[in-house]
Amino acid sequence: MRIDLHTHGKLSKNSDFSIEYFTEMVTEAKASGLDALALTEHFNTRHFYDVYETLDRLYPYNGEYYDADGLRIFPGMEVDIQETGHILLIGQKEHILTIRAGLENYTSKGSFIPFANLLDLAEAWPLLKIGAHPFRESTPLHQLDRNLLGRLDAFDLNAKDMYKMDIQTCRSQVEPFAQSLGKPVTAGSDTHQCLQYGSVYNVLDRPCASVAELKEQILTEAYTIEISADLPLRVKASMMLKKVMKRLAKLEATSLQEV
Repeated sequence: MRIDLHTHGKLSKNSDFSIEYFTEMVTEAKASGLDALALTEHFNTRHFYDVYETLDRLYPYNGEYYDADGLRIFPGMEVDIQETGHILLIGQKEHILTIRAGLENYTSKGSFIPFANLLDLAEAWPLLKIGAHPFRESTPLHQLDRNLLGRLDAFDLNAKDMYKMDIQTCRSQVEPFAQSLGKPVTAGSDTHQCLQYGSVYNVLDRPCASVAELKEQILTEAYTIEISADLPLRVKASMMLKKVMKRLAKLEATSLQEV
C-alpha cells in the first residue's frame, strides 16, 4: 500500500476549502499511484472544521478513513508548537477533532501550545505522532528536548526539504537524527498542490484498514520509502504553480472588492 503521510487539501492557510480543488487533488493522488494519504491540514488554517464537514458530505467514512473513490484518506492535522516546529497528528476523525478543540486558544503565532502540553494532549488518544521536517530552517525540531522528541513516533523525510537542500543532504540529516532517538523515518510530500503527489511516499508491507495498523507498521518499520527520480521537477513545478494560483486568487479578491 502506497501512502503519503504529509499532505494538505488546501492551496494555502488563507484559502477556503474547495470541493473542486480537493476532488482534483484526489484524482491526481490516485494518478500518481497512491493508495492512501494522511490529510494533515494546518490546525490553524482558515475554517479548519469546514475541511472535515465537507469530507463527510463527499465520501463515506468508516470510522478510520474516508473512501475517496478508492483512495483511503486518514484524518490528521499539522500543529505548530511554542518552541517552533510542526507536529503531524494522524488518527480517527473524532480524536483529531477533539484535540483540535483543545487547541482553540493556541491558534495564533505567539500563543502556540508548548511541545510537552501538545504531547500530553495527543497521548490521550491512539494517534500516530510525527515530527515534521525536523531540519527545516524556519521550523526546526532537532534542537529541542530529546526527552520530548523521544515521545514522538517518527520523523518526516519531506519532499520540500529534499528539493531545497538536495535529497542526499536532507537524508543525511534526518535519518541519523531519527536513528539516534530510536525512531523510524516516514515520507511526506507536504503538498498543497497536486503536482507534488508521488514525489515521495511510503510503501507498506501490507494494506492497512485502521490507524492502529498504520501505526504498527510504522513503528515496526514494515515499509520502505520511495523517492521519485523527478522529485525536484515535481516540487518545483508545484511550488511555481502554487505561487501563480495564489496571485490569481488575490487579484480576483481585489477585483471583487472594487466592484
